[in-house]
Amino acid sequence: MAQIRHALSTKRADDFAAWYQEVITAADMAEESGVRGCMVIKPWGWGIWERMQRLLDDRIKATGHENCYFPLFIPLANFAREAEHVDGFAKEMAVVTHHRLIADGKGGLIPDPEAKLEEPLVVRPTSETIIGDAMARWVQSWRDLPLKLNQWANVVRWEMRTRMFLRTSEFLWQEGHTAHADEAEAKEHTLRMLEVYRAFAEEDLSLPVVAGEKPENERFPGAVETWSIEAMMQDGKALQAGTSHYLGTNFAEASGIRYQDKEGAQALAHTTSWGVSTRMVGGVIMTHGDDDGLRVPPRIAPWQVVILPMLREDEGDAALIEYCDGLRAALAGQYALGEPVRVLLDTKPGKAAQKRWDWVRKGAPVIVEVGGRDMDNGVVSLLRRDALWNTDNGKPAFQTPTREVAGQTIPGILADMQAALFTEAQERREANITRGVTDFAEVEKHFAASATFPGWVEVQWSKPSGAELDKVVERLKALKLTMRNVPIGAVPVDGTCIFTGEPAVERVLLAKAY
Repeated sequence: MAQIRHALSTKRADDFAAWYQEVITAADMAEESGVRGCMVIKPWGWGIWERMQRLLDDRIKATGHENCYFPLFIPLANFAREAEHVDGFAKEMAVVTHHRLIADGKGGLIPDPEAKLEEPLVVRPTSETIIGDAMARWVQSWRDLPLKLNQWANVVRWEMRTRMFLRTSEFLWQEGHTAHADEAEAKEHTLRMLEVYRAFAEEDLSLPVVAGEKPENERFPGAVETWSIEAMMQDGKALQAGTSHYLGTNFAEASGIRYQDKEGAQALAHTTSWGVSTRMVGGVIMTHGDDDGLRVPPRIAPWQVVILPMLREDEGDAALIEYCDGLRAALAGQYALGEPVRVLLDTKPGKAAQKRWDWVRKGAPVIVEVGGRDMDNGVVSLLRRDALWNTDNGKPAFQTPTREVAGQTIPGILADMQAALFTEAQERREANITRGVTDFAEVEKHFAASATFPGWVEVQWSKPSGAELDKVVERLKALKLTMRNVPIGAVPVDGTCIFTGEPAVERVLLAKAY
């Protein structure tokens, strides 16, 4: 059996950014579209996102939300109602001003001056304002509350620097929007959805995250509170993987979301919004990928097991395919991680070793090769994507169970791999969070000494606001750092703020970030 290694040309340790781009290409996940900042998501990349959609959608619906859909185009006047909100997105908005093109007389097309829209339309950057309009119509009485909506959609934010999945001008996401009778219920729901995101990331994506509140300067435009889940990538940078916002009555007042309470008085609803996007696919790549390509957690793998018969294009192929199909059928009747095993019998023509490495780069959790000798001996050759190599001889770590044993044990292997990927990422994160830093000079020294893979630093601070907070942000910006969040359940403070010298009130994580 050929043991040729088809690793990526770029190693993570040498150039993490180039490695990331190469994984996307080698795993056949996506490609540039020809439209700046927009990408084509190919079947394998889409299959991963589709699995993520399904699993998260089930979690969202389990909390009582209903899916709906709102227009892509939003009147500019909607944004003007909420000044802080529009200011936060103004530089990223794509605007439609005309509804027709005409020939320019030179073989090209130009907007027809006679077809200028009376009011420009913004291409959806987020939907608080247009959903607020609907809520104002749908909410009339306390009996209409809480109103819990979710939509799966695309949004456009005109980015200057783009990177596939992580930051694109057009991206896909879900955005949840709710209206509640009072502050306590809305805040409880904000944290409930944050917990949904935490569980989704850790249980379905094997992506360990830190859940916590964002500092004032990192809040969603117009929000009263913003909470996030933050994940550490293998280069030590942070990725904001999801956010949940308590919006108070700001958007309700702007959109007129009022209801008659039980006493007959008019009251403003308290609203929330929350979302995760295709940047989580990028997070999976940067958390679980290795120098051979992608490793996909089994819960979100489009195909969890790929069976590769070593075809010779002769009369023996039919019997080999039949033998492999017996394993496929046995696995398809098994359950792993609560669902039927997703298994593919890949009979496409091609050299067996090349096909194997194609699936290794894609990150299929379990790859099974079967040759004529395997069939004669009643066995298969099995590779676990998270344990690819023998440490003693550097060769692929094939296991050779019987076909029957493989059919019985592969579901357990998938469950074990799901847990192993999480544990590996969690241990790496904890090893790269520096605690006990007591002054800003230590922060500067830490990030200067470990510029390539710096990890995170946890510090204590006094939670300044206004001009004092602006000074903190500028000091961090000079080091290309941001405050990620204030972890829920952090150890109580016991010192002074590293920025102001005042008594600390909470702990906050500092990091370079995507």
